[in-house]
Amino acid sequence: MTEGNENETIDFTVDQDNLYREESYTDMKAGAVRRLVPVYPDGSEDRSRTPVFVGTTQILTPQGPLPIQAALQANTLKEALAAFPYSMQAALQQVLEELEQMQAQTQEKEDSRIIIPGRE
Repeated sequence: MTEGNENETIDFTVDQDNLYREESYTDMKAGAVRRLVPVYPDGSEDRSRTPVFVGTTQILTPQGPLPIQAALQANTLKEALAAFPYSMQAALQQVLEELEQMQAQTQEKEDSRIIIPGRE
């Protein structure tokens, strides 16, 4: 913690009503699909909740790898694998749009730093 924040504490309590076991599947090329299986605190499967599928991949940029992640609308691994390409493309498009917005904001800040002679 930084000085002046001695009174702040972080709550590291694990939400025992929201536990998941993680399973990972990959082709070691395009990316990976994570299946998050709901479990009870004793580790047994909680069949009253639906598993969650998440796709992950990365693209290489001149600045290094850029991780991409997206929820996959699926009930089975087969459905998750079918949804993977579209979901990753949509997530990549969103990241690119956010980067363009950040670049535009940075450019606006740079433009506002122009010093005009005779003005203070």
